[in-house]
Amino acid sequence: MRFHLALAIACLAGAAHAGQADVIDATARKSGDSWTFSATVSHADEGWEHYADAWRVLGPDGTELGIRILHHPHETEQPFTRSLSGVTIPEGVTEVTIEARDSVHGWGGATVSLTLE
Repeated sequence: MRFHLALAIACLAGAAHAGQADVIDATARKSGDSWTFSATVSHADEGWEHYADAWRVLGPDGTELGIRILHHPHETEQPFTRSLSGVTIPEGVTEVTIEARDSVHGWGGATVSLTLE
């Protein structure tokens, strides 16, 4: 019985090994009436079953202002940086948060806040 319990715990721990996706750096650049964001994401991608699959730009009230879908694992490219252009920021918003998602844990992990000037 103890062996089976230990095996079950070990399997569950292995399934969550990669943890949540973390945003470790981000930049914002205004171009005309829209913004281009770049986010550097770190995640121990484990193939198609568990990988960082998106990041997004959030307004101060949690409203999603833009999302970048990541279409494949980045097992051999860590951390990695991807950009998202054409993001419209509502008037009066001067700070945004960049948050990442992984295919197992969802949204969470470390975020980066940016002041827009």
